[in-house]
Amino acid sequence: VQLVESGGGLVQSGGSLSLSCAASGDIDNVDAMGWYRQGAGKQRELVADITAGGTARYTDAVQGRFTISRDNALNAVSLQMSHLKPEDTDVYYCYAQYKVPFRAGEEYNYWGQGTRVTVSS
Repeated sequence: VQLVESGGGLVQSGGSLSLSCAASGDIDNVDAMGWYRQGAGKQRELVADITAGGTARYTDAVQGRFTISRDNALNAVSLQMSHLKPEDTDVYYCYAQYKVPFRAGEEYNYWGQGTRVTVSS
């Protein structure tokens, strides 16, 4: 599975940005897709993800400000970020949960190259 991200950039506090991620390859075995973020010296943390069936989850810090959506026909996931804060500044990574066929319970994540989001105060 290959993931190509787009979006991100610099925005002022309170502004909006959107991220997109397109998947290709063995996508038939991809379930959840979403976004993690990681800042310098910090662990990578889940921002939001969404299953192939459309169930979304968000980390508390972005609940109500970010919206994740998915287009299964295009094999793409998007993250609309609003009311951005300086603490949202990070590198955002798209991920895809790959479930190994015929191997119940075996799964692993593919990652995009990362895209930087900078929110100025």
